[in-house]
Amino acid sequence: MEFLRNLLLVLHFVGLAAILGGVIAQIRSMRTGGAVVTPGIMHGSWLQLVTGLGLVGVLEAGDLAEVDNIKIGVKLLVMIAVVVLAFINRKKDAVPSGILGAIGGLTLLNIIVAVFWG
Repeated sequence: MEFLRNLLLVLHFVGLAAILGGVIAQIRSMRTGGAVVTPGIMHGSWLQLVTGLGLVGVLEAGDLAEVDNIKIGVKLLVMIAVVVLAFINRKKDAVPSGILGAIGGLTLLNIIVAVFWG
């Protein structure tokens, strides 16, 4: 169970890197109005959602840690917002810079919640 938890955690970090890396790579394009939701952002957001749910399941099923359900609920809502924003805008030729800003900001919010909430 612990190996599965660690594997899911690594994949969760890979998803995080894909989202933030994709947003950071678009900063110059955001200024000129040509920013897009890259496949990396889209796949990273799905990876974060799926591995996050998997981590909670493994922690609960394996009795590896006490899970704060309110914290997980907040993180889930934030991640769903990221997935929805990425999914809706994934095929557009250009998206407003606020969309990518929101995706990056919500991703950072999820990091802050993970680190600083109890």
